[in-house]
Amino acid sequence: MLLSRFPRIRLGHLPTPLEPLPRLSAELGGPEIWIKRDDCTGLSTGGNKTRKLEFLMAEALEQGAEMVMTQGAIQSNHARQTAAAAARLGLACHLLLEDRTGSHDDNYNHNGNVLLDHLHGATTERRGPGLDMNAEMEAVADRLRAEGRKVYTIPGGGSNPTGALGYVNCAYELVGQANDAGLVIDHIVHATGSAGTQAGLIAGLKAINARIPLLGVGVRAPRERQEENVYRLACATAEKLGCPGVVARPDVVANCDYVGEGYGIPTPGCLEAIAMFAELEGILLDPVYSAKGAAGLIDLIRKGHFAGGERVVFLHTGGSAALFGYVAAFAAADRAAAQ
Repeated sequence: MLLSRFPRIRLGHLPTPLEPLPRLSAELGGPEIWIKRDDCTGLSTGGNKTRKLEFLMAEALEQGAEMVMTQGAIQSNHARQTAAAAARLGLACHLLLEDRTGSHDDNYNHNGNVLLDHLHGATTERRGPGLDMNAEMEAVADRLRAEGRKVYTIPGGGSNPTGALGYVNCAYELVGQANDAGLVIDHIVHATGSAGTQAGLIAGLKAINARIPLLGVGVRAPRERQEENVYRLACATAEKLGCPGVVARPDVVANCDYVGEGYGIPTPGCLEAIAMFAELEGILLDPVYSAKGAAGLIDLIRKGHFAGGERVVFLHTGGSAALFGYVAAFAAADRAAAQ
């Protein structure tokens, strides 16, 4: 399945490392844990959206865009990486940021990814919760087009068949690394939200018959809705690749038991995962995506979901810049621990 058929601009530091986590593995006493470091993609502190943007930004340039638009939560990793990609390519960038948490904390609203959005030169608008954000974005884009701007819009998370090609490529890359290292991968686990990362991985793994089970740990939607979103996009991505029908509904598995109170709101397990990865392996997780994915992984290991001796790869989707928007959450956790 040749990805070279599709326009692509190299933005990331690829391939990202595939590394063992010996201290975390020993601490949990279950499977052998490895990590795929997509926090090391290099674009504005890195993250998984860089892979998607290599294909999306190439399409934008091919269509003659001089401005890109996207949408996401206030502390959106995707928005930050889109702003950085636009800066590198000399394009204007406009972001719609949705208040999904109701937080009035200054750090959450102005630090972390928001600070980086503006450093990269993006302009921003904010919206309240519960809206159709892609529709909101298209309405703003239409207004700008009427003013003569050439605008290319990117759905939330970069999650469409073009963006998902980035994670088809990641699936090929990961399997190639495992083959070169003589590493048998028994499971892949990662955080799943807007669906593009999981959909691209599934389409890529199935296209090469890798036979590696993939588990997405949900960060927002209920399981049935999450799995349906991923399945629909995985099928569309496979069709774009030229292998329609390769993805079956049972291939799509999400566990949404670790969302907690809602999107972007840290859970005790999420904060524990951040501490464990930082203290045992020197790796920073983000409180919205990667830490909830890791919290699911840790809890499932403790419950015996993975057999001892199996090798589990945790795909780190990046986002550590968001930590600086969550100072209040860490302070509250410290106060609770001291009581």
